[in-house]
Amino acid sequence: MTMRTVYVNGDYLPENEAKISIFDRGFLMADGVYEVTSVLDGKLIDFDGHAKRLARSLDELDMPHPAVLPNLLEVHRELVRLNGIEEGMIYLQITRGAPDDRDFAFPDPEATTPTVVLFTQNKPGLADNPVAQKGIKVISIEDQRWARRDIKTVQLLYPSMGKMMAKAAGADDAWMVEDGAVTEGTSNNAYIVKGNTIITRNLGNEILHGITRAAVLRFAREAQMQVEERSFTIAEAQEADEAFITSASTFVMPVVEIDGAKIGTGTPGSIAGRLREIYLEESRKAGI
Repeated sequence: MTMRTVYVNGDYLPENEAKISIFDRGFLMADGVYEVTSVLDGKLIDFDGHAKRLARSLDELDMPHPAVLPNLLEVHRELVRLNGIEEGMIYLQITRGAPDDRDFAFPDPEATTPTVVLFTQNKPGLADNPVAQKGIKVISIEDQRWARRDIKTVQLLYPSMGKMMAKAAGADDAWMVEDGAVTEGTSNNAYIVKGNTIITRNLGNEILHGITRAAVLRFAREAQMQVEERSFTIAEAQEADEAFITSASTFVMPVVEIDGAKIGTGTPGSIAGRLREIYLEESRKAGI
């Protein structure tokens, strides 16, 4: 693999020279937040939405805003340029920093500066992902995450376990269920389609306020599709005409099976397909 240039606390470095303290609270406490921004045609997709959500995550955790925050667009663009990314992703992580020692109490923000790390992932063919032509299979699992899923923190252990549960069951991903209703996928928002109506969980602390979700719902409404933001059950999903997920890295991805039951015809539906087309077309136009 080609050696990437990454960003660590103000410096652009070869990835093998990037170092973080063992006392960093992201490492010790999962005391950090992150964002993933897609790159198409060498341009950043939905960057403003990611930047705004990042600021909100920091505020919700009472984490200081790092000095680089107003210049994040330039940092993203420089990493795209240095690594020659045409299609792929940029991962950004901010932690509360590395105090002199481990302690549950937050360190003094005057004495401990946040840690800021960014790196690229080169993914040629991201937009033309062949999986979108056949769709994915999901299983349902109990949602055992903490209650503030609206904050995009780096504590991703349970979603990782969920991905492994899906893999063990011969599926591609898992939808998490709480109090009988679907919250979201392990790293994506979940949707079903009944007739011309798109149904997805309403915003709250129970789910991540997806940036791709917001864009897709806006495009759906502009295309005269009905949108209902409410919770739904796995049983209702299995009876739906279509199902799909959205995320920054999958865009719009059809779901063709849930817990072994085929959704609709068991092939990707027309609404999910159309939304994927619209999202990619509009995002490419608006990329910066």
